[in-house]
Amino acid sequence: MSLDEDARWLEWVTKQFESIAGDDKEIDIDEFKTALKVKESFFAERFFALFDSDGSSSISLDELLKALELLIHGSETDKLKFLFQVYDVDGSGSIDPDELRTVLKSCLRESAISLPEEKLDDLTLALFESADKDNSGSITFEELKAELENFPEVMENLTISAANWLKPPEQEQQRRQTPRYLTPAYWHNNSRKLFFLCAYTCLNLLLFLSAMLQNRHSGACYMVARACGQALNFNCTFVMVLMLRRCLTWLRVTWVVRILPLDQNILFHQIVGYAILFYTLLHSTAHVMNFVQLSGSSGYSLWEYLLTTRPGIGWVKGTASITGVLLQILICLMVVCSSTFVRRSGHFEVFYWSHLSYVWVWALLVIHCANFWKWFVVPGVIFLLEKLVGIAVSHMGGLYIVEVNLLPSKVTHLVIKRSQFFTFKPGDYVYINIPDIAKYEWHPFTISSAPEQSDTLWLHIRSMGQWTNRLFEYFRQPESQVVSLKRLSASLRNRQHLKKAQEDLFRSFNWNGMVASNEDDAIELTMYRQNGSKPGPGTMSAPAVVAAPPGPRGPNSDQQGQAERGDGPQLREITAKLSENHRFCNIKCYVDGPYGTPTRQIFDSEHAVLIGAGIGITPFASILQSIMYRYRMRKQNCPNCSYSWCENIKDSEMKLRKVDFIWINRDQKSFEWFVSLLTKLEMDQADEEPEGRFLEMHMYMTSALSKNDMKAIGLQMALDLLAKKEKRDSITGLRTRTQPGRPEWSKVFQKIAEEKKGKVHVFYCGASALAKTIKAQCEHFGFNFYKENF
Repeated sequence: MSLDEDARWLEWVTKQFESIAGDDKEIDIDEFKTALKVKESFFAERFFALFDSDGSSSISLDELLKALELLIHGSETDKLKFLFQVYDVDGSGSIDPDELRTVLKSCLRESAISLPEEKLDDLTLALFESADKDNSGSITFEELKAELENFPEVMENLTISAANWLKPPEQEQQRRQTPRYLTPAYWHNNSRKLFFLCAYTCLNLLLFLSAMLQNRHSGACYMVARACGQALNFNCTFVMVLMLRRCLTWLRVTWVVRILPLDQNILFHQIVGYAILFYTLLHSTAHVMNFVQLSGSSGYSLWEYLLTTRPGIGWVKGTASITGVLLQILICLMVVCSSTFVRRSGHFEVFYWSHLSYVWVWALLVIHCANFWKWFVVPGVIFLLEKLVGIAVSHMGGLYIVEVNLLPSKVTHLVIKRSQFFTFKPGDYVYINIPDIAKYEWHPFTISSAPEQSDTLWLHIRSMGQWTNRLFEYFRQPESQVVSLKRLSASLRNRQHLKKAQEDLFRSFNWNGMVASNEDDAIELTMYRQNGSKPGPGTMSAPAVVAAPPGPRGPNSDQQGQAERGDGPQLREITAKLSENHRFCNIKCYVDGPYGTPTRQIFDSEHAVLIGAGIGITPFASILQSIMYRYRMRKQNCPNCSYSWCENIKDSEMKLRKVDFIWINRDQKSFEWFVSLLTKLEMDQADEEPEGRFLEMHMYMTSALSKNDMKAIGLQMALDLLAKKEKRDSITGLRTRTQPGRPEWSKVFQKIAEEKKGKVHVFYCGASALAKTIKAQCEHFGFNFYKENF
């Protein structure tokens, strides 16, 4: 580090020290915990003890500088010695199993990971046995160093993330980079959108200028007002065309999708909405200025021009001014209530109901402007037909919610009995109305089940607003309050469903002790057999998680009999799950749709990358199930042995050669939403394939500390070792290892590009902030990017 950088770092640390130190210019343990923002007090106390070199129970500036010099600028050996001292709680010069367990338990809390005590013991033993090379019963510094050498990625940047507050902010680079919007890659990857925007802008200019020329003999204010009016005729009609969802869904299967940016219809709808607001403000201002001029030479005052029909302006009894004022108020209200801070702050209903005023806007426009109906008539008729078709479709056949699962993080899983007339594509979304929740409200949600699942329709709905919270609370309250009428009928139905689920559950095990059988496409249950033990009657190594009843299996009378008698702890857990979070019901609902999304293009891709952030996994749950269904259709099995493989062929149904699925979650519980589905998808694949695995999964948990953090390095090493031993991740139960922190997108996409499986298409569903980052990386690597929008 240069002298200037060193002086800058020293100045920054001194400043930070003075901001937290008391009047005695010393930092005590409480101030130290507050400054480091460490969740687990164990690490704060261990770091404090090592920083406090003189044992005075406080840290001076000199002691802090000395310790930080080692942690931030020290060599790998110096950092490893500090790490060893953290783990060596009793200061004996070696780490015994109990010390290691204490450290790993604190690591779990620091990373917000919850595991049972037995799993913690397994992690401790896995790491201890691997590091204790001489089987002496303790780990020395040399053994710990040798063990860490097996994890080179950890040693690249070993540090304490909580000490980042002591690092000076990075100085801005002097070299200015080319703005992203001016790069050739951006123009190439966004050519359709940019062309459409250019055409839209040119058309607006053409309409504006032509109207000005037609009224060039009038005053300047009148010319501007008429020009804005002409542009508003077009935009107030075009904003409706962009929301013809059924027409857009139909166009997605035609050649038009290769020319027009149909995936950005919501973005263009927003742009046109802001253009309407701009034109209306300019239009109103120009008319007001014109009225000011007229009021001086006519017998009418300004307020009479604006708020009365006396001047006779307008083609319907002089109502142009009054309707203009009402239109200005409604349009401003719609734009404000559709802003992101309103829609994303739990007030979706405000956006929903205010947006319904578009009916009044169009009615007032017909009265306000003599020529608007000419622009409106054709799109208006199509829009009306779409609405009528939507009403007919939503009321066609009886749709009922037959099953509800309440999942972690307030996610409601609805299972809807599917009509035989309802067909959809993977990744499509629908509008749902549940009269018991809100009689007149319709809300869009992505279908999370596959089209091949013919009997039911799945929706996973996260509670983020008033309606979604009411939905979750409605099913969380005791069933006696939800279904007060026909109580005995509901009780009998639940008993029948429970009995069938228990019977099918135990039938799902075969005598070979497999995790589950993939013969039945509808299986959604997962049980785990630990340590290779063969499950006997009533003795399962891990609890069962019931998500949906599987199809019938071969009978197992012993297990079934014990289930019917109520023996075994697993039966009680199943019953508890069904009664608390799993409910069978019969609630009327209406579904309008389906409507297409960008993910419909996935089967035309060769290498698809699916990225879901949080509940953004829902469209990919449907897509992955459909992909693996088609994959199984191409799967071949040897008649003489158990070897199986998938033929690497392309067909009109699916051109995919490789699928990478990336799921990013903040906490551990969120993985429970679809872990049973992902487990089944892993099982469906052949263990060995000519060109590698067809489907690769990548799980990331952002609340977990990264591998190079001193507070997590031991835990991550233990998780890696135990995953290799058990062939299963300890956090999710999948074969895929859950990675801590956030993905390094440059490395992820670099690896994908090197596989050379064909043209890469990246599909994303999640927060908009992350979408910008991923889209920029796609432009850099030349990948096509698609984002899910409602």
